[in-house]
Amino acid sequence: MTAWVAGAFSVLVGLAMLLSHIQTQLNAPLQSPQLKQYKEELRLNPADEQKKQSLREVDLRLRQQHFRQLARVRSGAWLVVGGIVVFLFAMYQVARLENRRPRPERKSDSPQERAARAATKARWSVAASGAAIGAVLFILSLGRSTPFPEAAPKLAKVVSPAAAALAAVDFASLAELERNWPRFRGADGSGRSAFTNAPVKWDTQAGSGLGWKRAVPAGGFGSPIVWDARVFLSGGDSSQPEVLCFNAQTGESLWRQAVVNVPGSPPKAPEVPETSGIAAATMATDGQRVYAMFANGALAAFTLEGKLVWSKSFGPLKNPYGHATSLATWQGRLIVQLDQGESEEGRSRLYALDGSTGQVVWQRPRKVPSSWASPIVIEAAGKAQVITLAVPWVIGYAAADGTELWRVDCLSGEVLPSPIFVAGMLFVIDPSNKLLAIRPDGQGDVTKTHVIWTAEENIPDITSPVSNGELIFTLTSSGLLTAFDTKDGKKQWEHDFEMEFHASPGLAANRLYLFSQKGTAIVVEATRQFHELFRTEMGDSFHASPAFVQNGIVLRGLTNLWEIRSP
Repeated sequence: MTAWVAGAFSVLVGLAMLLSHIQTQLNAPLQSPQLKQYKEELRLNPADEQKKQSLREVDLRLRQQHFRQLARVRSGAWLVVGGIVVFLFAMYQVARLENRRPRPERKSDSPQERAARAATKARWSVAASGAAIGAVLFILSLGRSTPFPEAAPKLAKVVSPAAAALAAVDFASLAELERNWPRFRGADGSGRSAFTNAPVKWDTQAGSGLGWKRAVPAGGFGSPIVWDARVFLSGGDSSQPEVLCFNAQTGESLWRQAVVNVPGSPPKAPEVPETSGIAAATMATDGQRVYAMFANGALAAFTLEGKLVWSKSFGPLKNPYGHATSLATWQGRLIVQLDQGESEEGRSRLYALDGSTGQVVWQRPRKVPSSWASPIVIEAAGKAQVITLAVPWVIGYAAADGTELWRVDCLSGEVLPSPIFVAGMLFVIDPSNKLLAIRPDGQGDVTKTHVIWTAEENIPDITSPVSNGELIFTLTSSGLLTAFDTKDGKKQWEHDFEMEFHASPGLAANRLYLFSQKGTAIVVEATRQFHELFRTEMGDSFHASPAFVQNGIVLRGLTNLWEIRSP
């Protein structure tokens, strides 16, 4: 009887241990769907304290459960060992006792009686084993403790790895982005600075108002970006694209890294038009890493100190004028608009990459041809949207997963100017044709319902617009500056500078800053009447757009990198 009970007990406890082990593997805390859901919600809204607290509580509960299961497995192992020992000892006794002298058997022992006795033994064995296992599991469930605190408030002293990782969010806050110049035309791509102390006048020939000036060691047309007293540029040629970093206070070179031997690169470097070069796209940063995209299809991420984090290649790009679409970031993701070829070829894509690894988070095919406008990320209609331009569509995608939200059919020609989002409206330029104000809150094709107004005078072909919320300003490549009312698109004034511009205008302290191809710098009041405040010759050629920093402006010329500083 003892052997029967011990054997059955060992088998049942062994099966219970196996099931518990499987459950432990399936219910690992970091694999919990609920925990992953809370992580994703917190990543989308890192400032939500209630989400953080909910995440900590769920993480605590899952880990307590996990450690209780591990404790049961350890206890079960000892129970199995004990059961096997008892079983072996009982079998030894059975074998020893069977060697005693024979005794008379009951003559009335019929087959029916033997079957009845065996059935009784089996019932007692099963009942005894079940009772023993139930008692052991009940004791384990009550008697085991966890090293984690039971009360959620005590978590301040014991922080789980998952919660600690989430606490250190891997991207900059909106306030940090606005204090810097992290992408083409600033934090939101509008060309408008949050600083109010930009210089009003300077004289680079006499050195007045000049912070510093350094020769640009690698050519390129991409605009400078600035993060925490560092200025970043991309440059170089087809054989050696480069990323460069300078001290924003002194102009001193901090580091310089070539982007070569990129995984997935074609064996032969593609030909790149000289008019745009290898580095026409402006870099971007999320405050943790800096990203650079080149016309040969190479994309690379570096730490702020210049260490390569990852690189990858999108292969040779099919673009008649070279790749010039700049990068954008959103909550730790890198947004890459890669429009190329003709629309029927299906080569165009919009990507969201994980900034820390370069892995594709989502991608969406785009039935559009090559374009050169840069995407922007906006908050509208209760969601984050990626806005893209390419003939014939303006399209809004959900930043979280790339779902197309709405589209407007309004573009033609070669799309170079980038959109801006000001005063709840999206302002888009159909090159040399129209300026449009679009409400970005529709679904599907909203061409007939969400275009608020259009203007058809003095429309740029290259430069992007800028707005102070009351007026929107456009600058043609031939030098015609025009002010429109943002409410209805009515023209307020125009002024012809009779010089060529490729750099988009910037706005700071309600002043417009213009930099011509031949080095003329002009400051104009951003008001309903034209008033020029300042003009000077800088002796350089400007194609890149200005970057505004606290107390100054960083400029990339064809020959020099400049910082203009207020007294």
